[in-house]
Amino acid sequence: MTEDDNNAGAETFISHLVELRNRVMKALIAVIVVFLALMPFAGRIYDLLASPMMLALPAGSKMIATGVITPFLIPVKVTLLVAFLIALPIVLYQAWAFIAPGLYEHEKKLVAPLVISSSLLFLVGVAFCYFFVFGTVFKFVNEFAPQSVAVAPDIESYFSFVMTMFIAFGLTFEVPIVVIVLVRMGVVTVERLREFRPYVIVGAFIVAAVVTPPDVMSQLLLAIPLCLLFELGLLLAPLFARATRAPEETA
Repeated sequence: MTEDDNNAGAETFISHLVELRNRVMKALIAVIVVFLALMPFAGRIYDLLASPMMLALPAGSKMIATGVITPFLIPVKVTLLVAFLIALPIVLYQAWAFIAPGLYEHEKKLVAPLVISSSLLFLVGVAFCYFFVFGTVFKFVNEFAPQSVAVAPDIESYFSFVMTMFIAFGLTFEVPIVVIVLVRMGVVTVERLREFRPYVIVGAFIVAAVVTPPDVMSQLLLAIPLCLLFELGLLLAPLFARATRAPEETA
């Protein structure tokens, strides 16, 4: 390899780094702009996050804050999370704009649907957790609270619990994508995955028991969607594999 080739390779690498930096900066600016726009409403945004718990508590109950700056810090964290979710389309576009020029046409057909669908499925999982699971679980748990106990959750503990549940359900809803990728890459066949169905069902309940609170209701609300989404992945994987074949694979 000549010195000119080395210089050309170095210039190409540097240009990629510059492009990556620009894309990351644009994504960060989008998140920051949305975050600053939402900051005046940080308290209301946290109230929305807390509403499933507040609806399950007795009338007149309130959450507590045990830290000195917790009443400020937790709403800011929640607002930052919401800002990221709102700016997610821009973040994903910047990621796609960076990798797309280096992909073949059939690879674009493979990557683009996966990026978009995985993001949408994660958001659907978070929404399912917020609108359906929280109301059911909080009501179920608080009904078992003794009459002698005044239930007043700490806002920091509540935020930590909510984030854990959001991540658990968001990742659970990625199961179809995992199945599709494994089948498309030839790691395993659909027929083989169907043979593993009993183990998947047992694994779903084990995962639900580990990542959710120790009550049957929340475990069922995670395990059952996980099993159904696995079946959805089995249905979609062959269709996706056929739609994203490379030209040499169809020859």
